Amino acid sequence: MLKKIILVLFLLTTIPACSPGSRSNAFFQTARPVWPIGLEKEKNLLVGFRAVIDSPPGDRVVLRIAASSLYRFFVNGAFVGHGPARGPHGYYRVDEWDLSNYLVQKENLVAVEVAGYNINSYYLLNQPSFLQAEIVAEGEVLASTSGSGIPFEAIFLKERLQKVQRYSIQRTFTEMYTLHPGYDAWRTDAAADYSSVQTSALPRKNFIARGVPYPKFQLRQPLRHCGAGRIKRGVEPDELWKDRSLTQIDPATGGFAEAELAEIPTLDLQRIASIPDQSTVGKWSVQDVLQLSQDSYRILDFGTNLTGFIGAKVTAHKNSRLYVTFDELLTDNDVDFKRLNCASFVSYQLEPGEYRLETIEPYTLRYMKVLVLDGECSVEGLYLREYTNPDVWQAYFAASDARLNRLFEAGRETYRQNAVDIFMDCPSRERAGWLCDSFFTSRVAIDLSGDTRVETNFFENYLLPPTFPALKDGMLPMCYPADHGNGRFIPNWALWFVLELEEYLQRSGHHSMSKALKPRVTRLLEYFETFENLDGLLEGLESWVFIEWSMANRFVQDVNYPSNMLYAAALDAAGRIYENPDYQQRASRLREVIRKQSFDGQFFVDNAIRKDEKLEITRNRTEVCQYFAFFFNVATPDSHPALYRLLRDQFGPDRVKHGLYPEIHPANAFVGNVIRMELLSRWGFSQQLLDESVAYFLYMAQQTGTLWENITTEGSCNHGFASHVVHLLYRDVLGLYLIDPASRLVKVRFPQLEVNWCEGRIPLSEGTVSLRWRKDSGKLVYRLDLPAGYQVQIENLSGLDLVAE
Repeated sequence: MLKKIILVLFLLTTIPACSPGSRSNAFFQTARPVWPIGLEKEKNLLVGFRAVIDSPPGDRVVLRIAASSLYRFFVNGAFVGHGPARGPHGYYRVDEWDLSNYLVQKENLVAVEVAGYNINSYYLLNQPSFLQAEIVAEGEVLASTSGSGIPFEAIFLKERLQKVQRYSIQRTFTEMYTLHPGYDAWRTDAAADYSSVQTSALPRKNFIARGVPYPKFQLRQPLRHCGAGRIKRGVEPDELWKDRSLTQIDPATGGFAEAELAEIPTLDLQRIASIPDQSTVGKWSVQDVLQLSQDSYRILDFGTNLTGFIGAKVTAHKNSRLYVTFDELLTDNDVDFKRLNCASFVSYQLEPGEYRLETIEPYTLRYMKVLVLDGECSVEGLYLREYTNPDVWQAYFAASDARLNRLFEAGRETYRQNAVDIFMDCPSRERAGWLCDSFFTSRVAIDLSGDTRVETNFFENYLLPPTFPALKDGMLPMCYPADHGNGRFIPNWALWFVLELEEYLQRSGHHSMSKALKPRVTRLLEYFETFENLDGLLEGLESWVFIEWSMANRFVQDVNYPSNMLYAAALDAAGRIYENPDYQQRASRLREVIRKQSFDGQFFVDNAIRKDEKLEITRNRTEVCQYFAFFFNVATPDSHPALYRLLRDQFGPDRVKHGLYPEIHPANAFVGNVIRMELLSRWGFSQQLLDESVAYFLYMAQQTGTLWENITTEGSCNHGFASHVVHLLYRDVLGLYLIDPASRLVKVRFPQLEVNWCEGRIPLSEGTVSLRWRKDSGKLVYRLDLPAGYQVQIENLSGLDLVAE
């Protein structure tokens, strides 16, 4: 009973309302959840709902809406919004949209499209489909689903093909359409004829607040034409690429088996080749029309990686088959739709006529390829409607070194595409809320947006479900909201959850959240305790033991020392959060055992193997293991001075190129290189941190305008954790070392840098923190502006005399 009381108090007192005047426990007046009768568990249905309402008197008309799996809606044919923000199993977040500026006609058509997927994914939960919506003006319900006012009528939208392949194993279905002119009249014309379908009211749902800001849905257009040519058919590759999302469909995953699919575009697209014509290259104009005959294509460049909904006006002059493929990069001057191991395409079968097309799913791309394989089409007004976090533009950073400015913009671009409602790993392949990634992305949230709203949602999603049924008792999902029907988890990621919780508490001051999560954390640590051997080390961890994308992931059994270093840090963090000295004492003992066993006199070893009931220390040594040792306080510059100097002076972005210490397996971007940057900051080497950040990240920013999952293009080129470079720039270049809104304290640490000037601004709810400095005749001249009531502590490491403006 006590746990329930704590949870209810948390919900009532700390979750932001979705808009002024709404309440977290009473979102709808009369509406009920509905869906076409008996089909709420049917896979991949697209259902339309419409209501025609008169323009009401008064200033404010709102649509309150919740849905599963996702929705978008239109007023009088114009796109207005997309949602919902994601919640945990058994809970649904409610959006509230102000319609006042859209109800400009005497009779206004409000139309909602809902995609119900009903398959497991890391992106959208496998929960029965529904829509619950009502339009309210001055307290009166004008229209609703199964409530008072005008009813929303339902329509099957059969133009989206149902039995199609998945986009990826982590996401749901691809989009394939068969269209005729006027297919969308039901949502554009109040007087249109349509065939409605009966719905039934479903069991009541648990609703919670949206909690996060609404996207702005800005339209972005291509910047240039970068390729065109003809299509050659009948090409047979040496080996057809077949992703597991096509070949490994089972009940635990969900989808349609390969044999059920009438078409498999990922195979068809591999049997064609592009023959380029370099004459069509140049700047894109909004007046440009792509005239595409059969077996022709164009490639467009949007200038930077973007995420959102792909749209265009298309005129089919004949029966036509139109494809749009896309990717973050060009591969051999072409768009490789399968580079990311995803089915990165949208297809349209079009009868002759005019169409306004827009995807219902968000995609990530810099380059778009438009192909006509049959017929003839004119394509104009190409765009991508952004689906991003809008609260990043008050933040500001600039420096005399233009490379740093480019890194900042790439970091901001990466963050806003990966934080629309939760902290995601990437906005493309998965759109999943991964732990560990979120530890780093969450730091950027407070820098760019000045609040913890997205992080609050992130933790709330982990808080609310009573259990995670497919997982071992006490374990947390490695990413969430997500379906883990196969029971797989990453034990290490649950430990990063504890580390982030401590930092969240410091950022937000939300003690109610940490208190509500105490049973989760306690049970998690009890789970790990069952794997402690006689030395107190975790041994034989189960499921997917993950350190980083490098050789370190091959050295995870039987005793993995990086995992134990992380375990010690999590015990310490839990001890500080919950004032439990036993956790902290265990962490101290654990670190001592790791030092004795893992350190070979020069480096820390990654793992030990159990043989004949004895642990044998291996010779497996990785770069990331060394960084873990220092980051998690197993080692310090004082305790291991030789290793400290070696890592500082001889490791870094050029070590492998120079052939230094080849026996130490190199780290990757996620997470070793980021942790290295943290250590350089901790040790006070700001110039080295700056130089290495440029070496690690600038080439990424130059190629895609975003920051990557790996140091190569193998993987996502837009990964949320990498936005952490923004935090580095604010902290270690500008000098805003710590902003603590809970304590109303700012710590400034002026670094010693080969930068002539720097300035920046971080928004907070009480105002902004602004700092600028410049070097002038042997002095560092600065100006610092703080919100009222904030205190400042200043540390000067610049080697120059400080002068306040």
